[in-house]
Amino acid sequence: MARAALALEDGTVYVGESFGATGTVSGEACFNTSMTGYQEILTDPSYRGQILTMTAPQIGNYGVNEADVESGKLQMAGFVVREASRIASNFTATGTLGDYLARAGVVGLAGIDTRALVRRLRIRGAMTAVLSSEILDAGRLVEMARSAPPLVGRDLVSEVMPEAERGWSEPLDTWAEPLPQPTEGGVMPAVPAFGVEKHVVALDYGMKWNIARHLASTGCRVTVLPGRVSAADVLAHKPDGVFLSNGPGDPEVLTSCVETVRGLVGRVPMFGICLGHQLLALACGAKTFKLKFGHRGANQPVMDLTTGKVEITSQNHGFAVDEESLPAELEVTHRNLNDGTIEGLRHRSAAAASVQYHPEAAAGPHDSSYLFARFRQMLA
Repeated sequence: MARAALALEDGTVYVGESFGATGTVSGEACFNTSMTGYQEILTDPSYRGQILTMTAPQIGNYGVNEADVESGKLQMAGFVVREASRIASNFTATGTLGDYLARAGVVGLAGIDTRALVRRLRIRGAMTAVLSSEILDAGRLVEMARSAPPLVGRDLVSEVMPEAERGWSEPLDTWAEPLPQPTEGGVMPAVPAFGVEKHVVALDYGMKWNIARHLASTGCRVTVLPGRVSAADVLAHKPDGVFLSNGPGDPEVLTSCVETVRGLVGRVPMFGICLGHQLLALACGAKTFKLKFGHRGANQPVMDLTTGKVEITSQNHGFAVDEESLPAELEVTHRNLNDGTIEGLRHRSAAAASVQYHPEAAAGPHDSSYLFARFRQMLA
């Protein structure tokens, strides 16, 4: 078996088995606690510029297929697992994880103690790293990690953002059925009653495809625009609402995106997820900060402060909104029960709201689907 190595900027080196593509890559070392969904994770544009470790001990056992993707290609720099399954056991599989990574050019590392790696990242924080199946010299790899560009201050959105406008027209799948609309008594009707179709412009900073599916399932016609368009460009489409998507990297370097959002607040109903949540906060005058090791996984508990209910959520972010910097017009609506950070915001006078997590990822599995219904109601 060919060898590969992961070196962290603190001098730690892990040597194991190479799988996937051959090469040498750098990125921020981080981890995800999900037990399933590795294909959706691999194709999530928010992982651009990162080397991801999965905490589940075996990854790849149900293979890969053409349906479980969130973008047009694999996005992350490298992938680290304890054991990479070489057999795809699910009847829907069209290939193995290793072949999938190899075709996409993603370097993989298996056979290391991922518990030790994750513990180090939790104690020391996320670090810049180098993953290589070509170079095994520990000293050289550590020096490469220390000289590689950090994630903070990098504009990664420009690497994943679409180049042109497009309309979302993918047929809805059975697992993206129309979302129910909650009634006053809390009963979820079998058939949604959202009424006439509404036009939503989705500003794409690296949007997961399942978000567009959920917007469409609530009765919205979705037009996807590159995230760097101006507010005037957005308003020229005469949208009933604007959606701000997820995306990778440091939100504070995206000054033109912030200006666009600032120009839209109060002029059209708005809903943001993940990076979109951070951009809305920045546009209103708040600040963001880098989390020690981020929130990545499908088991993050979040409380909706307006109802007192707790949701099990799927998350993928390394930055958060600084609560001390919040302007008076922003109200905290959701809070992470692990570390108390802000997970949702609402504008007090404008029709604008956002959450830091991913309601479309169905971790609960339906705990957070009401958020799309709330946005649809804002468009009525």
